[in-house]
Amino acid sequence: MAAERVSRTGAIERLKELRGHVAAFSSRVLTPVRLVPLAFAVVILLGAGVLELPAARASDSTDLMPALFTAVSAVCVTGLITVDPATFWSPFGQAAILAMIQVGGFGIMTLATLLALLVRKRLGIRSQLVAQSESHTVNFGDVRRVLIRVALIMGVVEGVTAVILTARFRIAYDDDLPTALWHGVFHAVSAFNNAGFSLFSDNLIPFVDDPWIIVPISIAIILGAIGFPVIIELLRRSPLSNWTIHTRLTVYGTLLLLAVGITLFAVFEWHRPETLGSLSTGGKLVAAIGGGVFPRTAGFNSINYGEAAPETLLMTDILMFIGGGSAGTAGGIKVTTFLVLGFAILNEIRGREQVTIGNRSISSSVQRQALSVALLGIGVVILGAVLLLMLTDYGLEQTLFESVSAFATVGMSTGITYDLPHSAQLVLMALMFIGRIGTITTAAALALNSKPVLYRLPEERPIIG
Repeated sequence: MAAERVSRTGAIERLKELRGHVAAFSSRVLTPVRLVPLAFAVVILLGAGVLELPAARASDSTDLMPALFTAVSAVCVTGLITVDPATFWSPFGQAAILAMIQVGGFGIMTLATLLALLVRKRLGIRSQLVAQSESHTVNFGDVRRVLIRVALIMGVVEGVTAVILTARFRIAYDDDLPTALWHGVFHAVSAFNNAGFSLFSDNLIPFVDDPWIIVPISIAIILGAIGFPVIIELLRRSPLSNWTIHTRLTVYGTLLLLAVGITLFAVFEWHRPETLGSLSTGGKLVAAIGGGVFPRTAGFNSINYGEAAPETLLMTDILMFIGGGSAGTAGGIKVTTFLVLGFAILNEIRGREQVTIGNRSISSSVQRQALSVALLGIGVVILGAVLLLMLTDYGLEQTLFESVSAFATVGMSTGITYDLPHSAQLVLMALMFIGRIGTITTAAALALNSKPVLYRLPEERPIIG
């Protein structure tokens, strides 16, 4: 009996030791930052498997690439396509794409929000996450409460948008009620999640001057793009003076970029017969709204960008690269990153050592993080464009547009995606995955790895410029 007890005790001790090693390994390797790419990769593979089923296709094609490319694009809420969703996929396949968009958008919002809270308070997310704003404490509670709030916001915005679109499709375009409802729900979900997928072969080009289609979709895009933390703060109806710097930068930056985008799109395309020239004045204004909103990582297009002016394409490249707000469904380097760098440059020009925004100062670590995210984004986009130039016969204007669109998870194209070889499609898939997952994890990793240094080395000034 004594020997048996000793044996049991030894086994229990070894089991505890093994559990300790597993826990240590998990804490080092399976961190939230590393789990995000893994989770999305698993969802992508599952989605590709569903789309590979015969029931998901309306055609007899057996090529694996359309399923894999569409799954990456849907889960990363991008919208780039190599096949026509309206004709290539069956209703079951379209429903699978919609599910992937919803899972991708919901996962991105929640994961980005949770990582933002983790970075802000540096607490574990197993039991509770508490975020503190600059003016007052905001208790998000445990993970379940965060998920419920995100789901409620998503459901309300998508539901209202779906009702408006369904009514418009039913009344103005003579769709029967089931078809109108399906079109309304699909495009509402695609809009709020900034996915850009459409059930129409020409995307939203047939509705370029229809305000009852373009405006609701644009509003849903903006609400999805500004981010969950900003929406929560706006819903509190707190005075402008109590807004956090993050909310101020996101809201004012979004309004500024929308105004610039809409205005320049109208100026560049107003008289061009290939795009807006044949529309009425009211139709041109509606089309300009789409032209300024859709590049903010939504991916819809109400004009043929293959026929757009070069200056429009360049402006769209810039808007796509900047993207929307943090912890939302938008891509790009984010509005806050862009504005923090802008204020850093402005304060440097003024000769100020400290970077200030309003009555708050921005730490040097935040500035370095913004610079890192922006430069890494530029590097990825340039590398993608170079690879596309090597693998295709298209010019720089088209390949750069495609590279920025994929990295910023926008989904716009000048029309070359359909004809790209498989090697170039793999490049775009990598860009979509890096652009969607990389910006979140990179920003979080940079913040989490920020450690105070207890000493300073002697300074030396290299020649700049």
